[in-house]
Amino acid sequence: MASAISKRVRSFSSVLRPIRGFASVSVGDDIVAAAPNVSLQKACTWDEGVSSKFSTTPLSDIFKGKKVVIFGLPGAYTGVCSVQHVPSYKNNIEKFKAKGIDSVICVAVNDPYTLNGWAEKLQAKDAIEFYGDFDGKFHKSLDLGVDLSAALLGPRSHRWSAYVEDGKIKAFNVENAPSEFK
Repeated sequence: MASAISKRVRSFSSVLRPIRGFASVSVGDDIVAAAPNVSLQKACTWDEGVSSKFSTTPLSDIFKGKKVVIFGLPGAYTGVCSVQHVPSYKNNIEKFKAKGIDSVICVAVNDPYTLNGWAEKLQAKDAIEFYGDFDGKFHKSLDLGVDLSAALLGPRSHRWSAYVEDGKIKAFNVENAPSEFK
């Protein structure tokens, strides 16, 4: 997915692959307005969470006035996400930065402490910002939630990516199945 976003960032006028019909957002929408009153939790240790009084980050702070590549995935420590998905973004971080991207963000339906441990294990925390959507509210707002109870994961996120400029979605991709990786 990282290379797909990189290609889309290169050419905004390219024909975008249509997304599945269930997502409530699409190219041209404001991602902040689509998820009103939603905040995410930046990956941190428990002690950092306590010292910050368990602060969260409003979506406007993440997206407004910035060029952001964001990708969502089913969860930390899951097979495809650990072996392929996050490494594909980490390995392309310099390409994103060269194109003027301010930040590359990974968001998952996990707590920020789990995401922090996972980011450190993947040695990706310096390249990618990780945010927890602990209750799935962000993904629910975008209609990107999926029930993965059959895999003992419960409510999670589809694997998706977007290029967002000043809150506006410029490119948007959603994979067809959680086990798929393109």
